[in-house]
Amino acid sequence: MRLFAYGALAVVLVVYLTSSGLSASQTGLLLTLTLVGDTAVTFAWTRDFLLLVVAGTIGVISPSGNEVGPFLPIEQAALAHVVPPVSRTAVFAWYTLAGSLATAAGSLCGGVLSQALQRTAATPLASYRVVVLLYAALGAVLALLFTRLSPGAEVATLDATTTSFGIGRSRTVVLRLSGLFALDAFAGGFVIQSFAAYWFYLRFGVNPATLGMIFFWANVLAGVSALLASRLAARFGLVRTMVFTHLPSNVLLILVPLMPTLPLAVLVLLARFSISQMDVPTRQSYVMAVVRPDERSAAAGITGVARTTGAAIAPVFAGWMFARPSLVSLPFFIAGTLKIVYDLLLYRGFVSAPERSE
Repeated sequence: MRLFAYGALAVVLVVYLTSSGLSASQTGLLLTLTLVGDTAVTFAWTRDFLLLVVAGTIGVISPSGNEVGPFLPIEQAALAHVVPPVSRTAVFAWYTLAGSLATAAGSLCGGVLSQALQRTAATPLASYRVVVLLYAALGAVLALLFTRLSPGAEVATLDATTTSFGIGRSRTVVLRLSGLFALDAFAGGFVIQSFAAYWFYLRFGVNPATLGMIFFWANVLAGVSALLASRLAARFGLVRTMVFTHLPSNVLLILVPLMPTLPLAVLVLLARFSISQMDVPTRQSYVMAVVRPDERSAAAGITGVARTTGAAIAPVFAGWMFARPSLVSLPFFIAGTLKIVYDLLLYRGFVSAPERSE
């Protein structure tokens, strides 16, 4: 449900904000702030930039359509606690698949709903606002569902050697991974789903329904690829699977804006998504594997904060680029290049490190 809401909002978010009167630069700044927190219902009704900044700073929305906020690290630790180590990567793969399919359905719903409303008496801005309100309603339902979770998913006690921030002996490896994950997320922040959708809107004049369809299939392919990741990891190891599936996806990312027609651009984007998320369940499983059980929530939280922080910086620069017609494709080149650097650093730093087995 959470990822469905993220996907529905992400496909119209930048178009909605720019239609509300914000410049591309202001939109980039706002998305940077929203990646630090949640959003209030005020977000759906105001066009005042300062009020939007306040709403974006105090809550959690996902311009990328992917996980942000405190939910993911808590759920990773809970899943790792309730499944045996041998099944962990496979479970994370199914977890990623469920999220990707939900994001895909949300993207399709957000695009189709907006387009359908525009065929009635609704203005484009009003149609986008309906999706924002749908997002808020789903957030209220989620708040109720989370109260139903069992405490059986919690690690009962903390190890006596655990120090500040919930990690002790694993501090060095967690901090090294956090730095690398921050770089990867910073790169990804230039081409979050909202900006990618906006790029298709600017470059080819794609309508919301078509945007929803594009990112529906993109997220479906990303989710299905996660299942293959667990099999590759069992044969080649987690780090090698992360790197050797991520590298070609970043080359494809660089190629997207070089395509001269919409069908070719969509084809390259879908090819990229078909392998780009294989590193997600393997990355999550690797973090859970290299720390003790009582450190998992903290380790997932610290690496998650690093990713969010990295991703939060990039939209400011991306928004500035989207405000200049000659630079609208530059975010793809920056993102792909930096992600390749991340892959090479990850391989160099961790491929020879033994993967802990409990």
